[in-house]
Order: sequence, then C-alpha cells, then structure tokens
Amino acid sequence: MADLKKGARITGAARDKLASDLKRKYEKGASIRALAESTGRSYGFVHRVLSESGVQLRGRGGATRSKKK
Repeated sequence: MADLKKGARITGAARDKLASDLKRKYEKGASIRALAESTGRSYGFVHRVLSESGVQLRGRGGATRSKKK
C-alpha cells in the first residue's frame, strides 16, 4: 500500500493506483472498514473510491430484521 499521510489529498496517478489496490483487496473479501484501517483513511473515503472505480459493493452483513409472525 502506498505511504499515505492522514488527511492528505490523493489525486491523479496515486489515486488511480490506490483505487486499483483497494478494488483488488475488496473483491478478494476485505471489508471497507478493514481497508480504511489499513490505509489510514476514513470509511467514507474508501467507500467513495470503490464506488468511483465501479466496484459492485456487497450488502451489509450481520443479522437482518424479520417481520414478526
């Protein structure tokens, strides 16, 4: 992963490289939260970069609420 300063703006080729790295790891099963922690970026930043790179985001995990019978 690239050496990123927290909060530094990432543009151009560096952003493209980061996006491809994140996309590859996300498609192998890494969560957005795990990617955010490993890069030192926010959840929202990682989510936005993945969306911009055309990744089909997975649904939320965990228990789902069902109707009472």
